[in-house]
Amino acid sequence: MTTALPMLVLLLCLVSGVPIAVSLAGCGMFGIWLITGDLAKVINIVGLVPFSSVADYQLTTIPMFILMAYFSASSGLARDLYNAAAAWLSHIRGGLAIATVFACGIFGAMSGASTAAASVMSRIAMPEMRRHGYSEELGAGAIGVGATLDILIPPSIAMVIYGIATQTSIGKLLIAGVIPGIIAGVLLAVLIYTWVRISPHHAPQAFRTPRDERVASLVRVWPSLLLIALVLLMLYTGVATPTEIGAVGAALAAIIGAVFGRLTFAEGIDALKQTLRTSAMIFLILIGATIFGYYMTLSRIPQEVVTLVGAMDLNRWVVIIGIVVSYFIISMFMDEIPLLLLTLQLTFPLITSLGFDPIWFGVLSMMMVAMGLVFPPVGLIAFVVSATAGVDLMKVYKGTSILTLALVATTILLMIFPQIALWLPATMR
Repeated sequence: MTTALPMLVLLLCLVSGVPIAVSLAGCGMFGIWLITGDLAKVINIVGLVPFSSVADYQLTTIPMFILMAYFSASSGLARDLYNAAAAWLSHIRGGLAIATVFACGIFGAMSGASTAAASVMSRIAMPEMRRHGYSEELGAGAIGVGATLDILIPPSIAMVIYGIATQTSIGKLLIAGVIPGIIAGVLLAVLIYTWVRISPHHAPQAFRTPRDERVASLVRVWPSLLLIALVLLMLYTGVATPTEIGAVGAALAAIIGAVFGRLTFAEGIDALKQTLRTSAMIFLILIGATIFGYYMTLSRIPQEVVTLVGAMDLNRWVVIIGIVVSYFIISMFMDEIPLLLLTLQLTFPLITSLGFDPIWFGVLSMMMVAMGLVFPPVGLIAFVVSATAGVDLMKVYKGTSILTLALVATTILLMIFPQIALWLPATMR
């Protein structure tokens, strides 16, 4: 009971609104002291962890991908993608909502941050859908669930965190999310089309954008598509490390914005400041999680969980379903990065002991996190869409709850056919 006390205190801290990094570090220190009774050992660990936990070359991938996201957002690339998709899909009923999903997915290939995509697309897509008579439920649902594709499609910051925390190949993890992300996007489009056919009042009659406008829209998106293709090609071929790819992507996003005259010097500086803030927040959480990890190691809780599950002789699929449901529930209340850093210390040893592939489990984890981020009673992305787009939260939940069925279907396919996630990584060099 004594060894589990810090976990109960951690839960109380998180519920009380204590910053996640402080909660993890404080409860980890408390746990180490309870187990060892040696205050000097606690002080020694706290003195070493801040440097040792973040002085890892792989971690430089995170600020590079974040910088790429902010440069892409400041350069107006998301607006170009949405306008092009809307122009080519406007003749389909619900076409603007489908365009939003595709724009979110493609923007995700330049950002890797779901909350950033939700915020940007709420400002761009929601006014257009309102102007054309779309319901707020459909518009907000398409933005919210579409933004979750960024967790799957590379470069995904959550995937990078998973790879670092579990010592799994980051390159293979990022590539593993491509096909599940595409499947989820296609199923979302089909679900939106079905929704507006069943309930036509959610979307107006379709309209056809003039041909010259459609062609003109492609002129502004080809640099973005070229950037995405280059990033995916470098990841797949392994010609550069993920950090180098992030640096190249950030530089190209800045160049594209500058050439088109939409990324000013002031906006560039602001993107750098935002990158520093976001990276510092992630690194502080990582430091706190590392200190908490020392407590977990000393308490032997992960090993005891593995032993207990083994003694129960459960079917391994029963265990994985239990883990999946737990991830889904926790992700309703917590952002993806702290969730992964907190839970992987328990779940990863368990799934590897049961013989599950760590890359497959990484993609499956992202699916659960994606659903939790838009599902009631909390759903952090739902809050972002509600606040940014000015849509009542209940309407956001209605839209995301319906469209989450596409993510559920993708998850079921992923569990039945693991090769959906494993085929592309297996073909890499």
